[in-house]
Amino acid sequence: MLISLKEILAPAQKYGFAVPAFNIANFAMFGGVISVCERTNSPVIIEIHPNELNHIGPYMVKGILEQLVRSPIPACLHLDHGSTFDQVMLAIRLGFTSVMIDGSLLPYWQNVELCTKVAQAAHAVGISVEGELGTIGIAAACDEPGANEIVYTSPQEAVAFVKDAGIDALAVAIGTSHGLYPKDKKPKLRLDLLREIAEVVDIPLVLHGGSNNPDNEIRAAVKIGISKVNIASDIKQAYYQQMRVVLKDDKILEPKKIQMPCIETMCRVVESKLRLLGTLGKADYYR
Repeated sequence: MLISLKEILAPAQKYGFAVPAFNIANFAMFGGVISVCERTNSPVIIEIHPNELNHIGPYMVKGILEQLVRSPIPACLHLDHGSTFDQVMLAIRLGFTSVMIDGSLLPYWQNVELCTKVAQAAHAVGISVEGELGTIGIAAACDEPGANEIVYTSPQEAVAFVKDAGIDALAVAIGTSHGLYPKDKKPKLRLDLLREIAEVVDIPLVLHGGSNNPDNEIRAAVKIGISKVNIASDIKQAYYQQMRVVLKDDKILEPKKIQMPCIETMCRVVESKLRLLGTLGKADYYR
């Protein structure tokens, strides 16, 4: 059942769970994610970053959409961190049901103008829009944007931004970073700040860059008001670490035999995230 971001996050916000948004880099990863979510009766957001979209190509998106339309669970296809109007329009033409326009590194009013322009175009065809206020840090080299210094989201500014930009979901900066943290860096969420934002912002809140954050912090963030959690590095790390192990056997030549163990390892992480966010079995809320 293919639906928009606004539709998939409404029950999450109402009933206090979060929907994971898994970034997929190939069709095998997509197949693994959707199989776990269908087996556990869990709603899911499939996310594709513009660089990932360039890698898999537009024709593979058609196959993803066809499977999501036929799936028994609620699912959304979301463009992650679109940085230009053209990137967003391409995603909409391809059939994405949600887009993120990331103007977080721009001055406030330029961010508002970009989000407003995207929201007007997207809403005209029933597509949801996610924006970002404040900056997410960068913990390791990755395709997603970020800043060397985190600029925390201001609750008062968030209220104005949601009103000015006309978005459907807001990604907030409360101390996370994209990528995997080095061993000498201990991530910590500003849950006090999140609580202040949740008290004054009425649209669903989104957490980016949550890899390596302690489970108890993520769980607490969902309880306070996070409705969507982006998950990329955690599942990619599981997938590619297992692939490095598999490829030590130089007698294995078939892609299926290479990828299957990697997908199985990744799927265990996917299910653990569904459990952490309280998403397991929540597809029933959409029927």
